[in-house]
Amino acid sequence: MSATLSQQIQQFYDASSGLWEQIWGEHMHHGYYGADGTQKKDRRQAQIDLIEELLNWAGVQAAENILDVGCGIGGSSLYLAQKFNAKATGITLSPVQAARATERALEANLMRTQFEVANAQAMPFADNSFDLVWSLESGEHMPDKTKFLQECYRVLKPGGKLIMVTWCHRPTDESPLTADEQKHLQDIYRVYCLPYVISLPEYEAIAHKLPLHNIRTADWSTAVAPFWNVVIDSAFTPQALWGLLNAGWTTIQGALSLGLMRRGYQRGLIRFGLLCGNK
Repeated sequence: MSATLSQQIQQFYDASSGLWEQIWGEHMHHGYYGADGTQKKDRRQAQIDLIEELLNWAGVQAAENILDVGCGIGGSSLYLAQKFNAKATGITLSPVQAARATERALEANLMRTQFEVANAQAMPFADNSFDLVWSLESGEHMPDKTKFLQECYRVLKPGGKLIMVTWCHRPTDESPLTADEQKHLQDIYRVYCLPYVISLPEYEAIAHKLPLHNIRTADWSTAVAPFWNVVIDSAFTPQALWGLLNAGWTTIQGALSLGLMRRGYQRGLIRFGLLCGNK
């Protein structure tokens, strides 16, 4: 990962994570609103439901040693550690996130959970270390998608499971991205510190070359798209606006650009892609 990109990502999350937790809580990912996206529910419940639906979809019933790649402030890591009574390790590029996640682990008395600053494309772990590698909305930040999945595969134990959920663009096998679609994506990349995204079929092709076994993919765009309406509605309360002013320009720019993601889902350009498989 280039120093410039990793610094941008670090600075983005260093600046915005405290406000996100204050306004939206510990889970820094989409929520699940039913397969057709029509279920009405509390935002936090929707985020917890997404974790549970992913575990059910991937057939995960137990885990002993979990790696959360792109852990944020520990939302998924701590939830999974508690659910499975497991050891969990989270990695992030943000020292602010790692420190806050560590605090939250101590508050929850989850002493077998640890967090560190590390590059997901060069992880500081031995081969065959984890029986569950979990990556929830971090793949979009990776400048080399193949290297990222290779690293996830390397640290996964034989028989272990990888669950990767990431922002994608629509498949391009029938028609290439239009100039307008490419501009829309570039606007999203600039605001959210993304190098680029790829389609779910492209991720699946990488997974086959690793080679993962029992590969499954799914597109849950419809189920999660309502999340952006919820975030937009809550971003412009007095509490959130005051927090934005204190968080700095990159966070303000991210808030002002929430509509880019909502429109991306509405036009079918942005997709919420799932992939799982075993080593």
